[in-house]
Amino acid sequence: MNIDVPTDLGPGRLVVSPAASARAVLWLGHGAGGGIDALDLAALADALPACGVTVVRYEQPWRVAGRKVAPRPAALDVGWLAAAPHVAEIAGGRPLVVGGRSAGARVACRTAESVGAAGVVCLAFPLHPPGKPERMRTDELLLPALPRLVLQGERDTFGSPDEVRTAIADAVGVRVAAVPGADHSMKVLKSSPVDATAVAQLVVDEVREFVESLV
Repeated sequence: MNIDVPTDLGPGRLVVSPAASARAVLWLGHGAGGGIDALDLAALADALPACGVTVVRYEQPWRVAGRKVAPRPAALDVGWLAAAPHVAEIAGGRPLVVGGRSAGARVACRTAESVGAAGVVCLAFPLHPPGKPERMRTDELLLPALPRLVLQGERDTFGSPDEVRTAIADAVGVRVAAVPGADHSMKVLKSSPVDATAVAQLVVDEVREFVESLV
């Protein structure tokens, strides 16, 4: 089911994968370089409804319009928050978990408390630009006073799992899980001991357990 979302930046779009008997809703945003068909987002939308979790993926207005470059973070927040009333209606009082991949994870962290989220899922959180560890975004990851799950590829040039753990060493309520062999896109090399199917299953299992812990 698709729901068009009017915003000041043009229309966005919610793509809903409903659970027959939903216990929770997981609302996910995409990254700045791709859309809602990313490996991890698609895997969650395919698998979690059978576990009682409705998955709602949001296409930002820039993506719906066919543009290839994302706007600045403030505009991403505007587009995301415009969809919040629609997502709340879908949730119908059930626990709402927000999240996303890369830039979508940043948006979710910045807005989680304002939309009444119970927790945050960060897929490939961009801790810093590649090769620029001095430009940390730790403050965004620590912003919500909510349970957070961070799934980070071992080869992620935007921040490895160990870098994330070090950056948030004193934080409470944050679980950092490594994805073996995966890069920022959750893709693995042909020589990797795990394949794309295994990566997708790991993501699904980690997120399912996290959401279930909040229900």
